[in-house]
Amino acid sequence: MGPHSAPPYTLHITWKELLFTASLLIFWNPPTAAQVMIEAQPTKVSEAKNVLLLVHNLPQNVAAYLWYKGQIMDVHHYITGYVMETEGIMFGPAYSGRETVYSNGSLLIQNVTWKDTGSYTIQIIKRGDKPKEVIGHFTLYSELPKPYITSKNFNPMENKNVVALTCEPKTQNYTYMWWVNGQSLPVSPRLKQPGENRILILANVTRNDTGPYECEIRDRFGGMRSDPVTLNVLYGPDLPSIFPSLTDYHSGQNLSLLCFADSNPPAEYTWTINGKFLQSGPRIYIPQITTNHSGLYCCSVRNSATGSERSTFNMIRVSGKWIPASLAIGF
Repeated sequence: MGPHSAPPYTLHITWKELLFTASLLIFWNPPTAAQVMIEAQPTKVSEAKNVLLLVHNLPQNVAAYLWYKGQIMDVHHYITGYVMETEGIMFGPAYSGRETVYSNGSLLIQNVTWKDTGSYTIQIIKRGDKPKEVIGHFTLYSELPKPYITSKNFNPMENKNVVALTCEPKTQNYTYMWWVNGQSLPVSPRLKQPGENRILILANVTRNDTGPYECEIRDRFGGMRSDPVTLNVLYGPDLPSIFPSLTDYHSGQNLSLLCFADSNPPAEYTWTINGKFLQSGPRIYIPQITTNHSGLYCCSVRNSATGSERSTFNMIRVSGKWIPASLAIGF
């Protein structure tokens, strides 16, 4: 690929994902039949590759092309130029040795670096009774790589661990923002964001910190967010509760008790009566209980991840068989 009347060149493919794209704003004076356009070829180019700034709709009777870095046309920003009559090429203070100007006005930049981002201006000098100029402004800017989040621990324990989330890649060209549950993360005394917010530190992490986290990198042209990663805070078990809280029963009734404790991961449940194992699981059901089922019922919960265990007790008293009052009158 290359411009007309220009020598061929080769684009070198690399694994880097720092893409460059181009946006264009053209001003001209006086107006021409067709607007002068500048196009980047290829439209996306990685760092260390080449980009050609190809000029379209050139005016007639061109005397010279001059390229500048930025939008200020002075000697300090002058890169290179081409004089049509002599086919001569001139270099300026902004020339890095990687730029080549062609007879059709196009500019080739080889081995693109971050320093090459920004505006470029072409000054087109026309022949005539009076010199006329056509000015084209072109901005080469970076398309941000997609960031990603790293951490040594995505499964911390509540009130025991400090979590550090890091937004990659690291560069001085970006600023960083953090999002949790789709909302911009507020900064509080517990949420510290050192190093231009690239590292998010959650000290004494709690269950409220559980959720999907995203980081965003931004430059002056826009931003790009990472895929969400879930911080899974391990906690509990909390003190279990037994439902219902009823303690007095009659023989012949059914005994149904449910134990629940908030825990992540879910707790393991064990029931005992008077210190003897009864069964595992959060619910017990005993039909047609008798006075022999009286005793101290205990629900124990354990979190295998945190290693914590807690228990709640309920004294159940089973009296003789209940007789409805309407039947008791007959005795």
